[in-house]
Amino acid sequence: MATVPRSILDKMSNVICELFGIKYPIVQGGMVWCSNWRLAAAVSNAGGLGLIGSGSMRPDFLREQIQKCKHATDKVFGVNVPLLFPYAQDHIQIIIEEKVPVVFTSAGNPALYTSLLKSHGMKVVHVIANTKFALKAIDAGVDAIVAEGFEAGGHNGKEETTTMCLVPEIRKICKIPLIAAGGIASGEAMLAAMSLGADGVQIGSAFAVCEESSAHPSFKEKILSCKEGDTTLTLKEITPVRLIKNEFYAQINAAIEAGASKEKLTEILGKGRARMGMSEGNLTEGELEIGQVASQLKTIKPVAVFMEELIADYNTALNRLQAL
Repeated sequence: MATVPRSILDKMSNVICELFGIKYPIVQGGMVWCSNWRLAAAVSNAGGLGLIGSGSMRPDFLREQIQKCKHATDKVFGVNVPLLFPYAQDHIQIIIEEKVPVVFTSAGNPALYTSLLKSHGMKVVHVIANTKFALKAIDAGVDAIVAEGFEAGGHNGKEETTTMCLVPEIRKICKIPLIAAGGIASGEAMLAAMSLGADGVQIGSAFAVCEESSAHPSFKEKILSCKEGDTTLTLKEITPVRLIKNEFYAQINAAIEAGASKEKLTEILGKGRARMGMSEGNLTEGELEIGQVASQLKTIKPVAVFMEELIADYNTALNRLQAL
């Protein structure tokens, strides 16, 4: 049987590594209530690209997180900005003032801030779930695209296109660097995504349960207890989101089945549900956003350990395929 050195991925240099100046083509998802400066710094220190998730942060708190991340790592890191969130414009201004080198935008029009950010020398990436927004992102001049399948946790595409279908579809129309996301938590899944045409991967759920994640310990344990089918995509009437089925979801689902209006669903959703669940650990009334891959996650571990295992598994999987 042919052998492949364990260091094969250590030697990898591709367009994602070159674009961001990182060791591995691995990006951490900028998840609300989970992606603080500790997680972002740990991922960057381990050779990936760490992202601070600004969606759950007020402007002053984001600035504090960026400054703490700068002190915790001398590696490249970035900020994820969901454009539908209320402080997006303030966040963009802070990112410019703090000279953050990489910005990921999502859930909105990529043309809003791409030119402005690039004029300040920043790398800009936009997250998409269909070809329509992929083309918009390309036209806006982004440096790379994240193609996120509906397996992913959090806000998602209405089309419910899986990562395996989405990535090759976007690769056909995309000449710029392409990052796959959704359902990726292992070296084997990373290799599969790259064989479909991705240049790198973005991983969310697996980093959410790492020690450095700011997710509440009870939420982390809930993720580890998930079985197949315990997450679902819901609230398409407002903004699609994948979450764990709990009492809050049951209330929402009952309202949807009863034909509740968008206004009624918004009233039930209320404010602070995601904070309640993911940050405060209220597992019954909170919104517990996580990906389908949660059922594969079994232990809480440091980022450095997870990254080492991810690389080793990638190399083992590649070795196995090359031996076929």
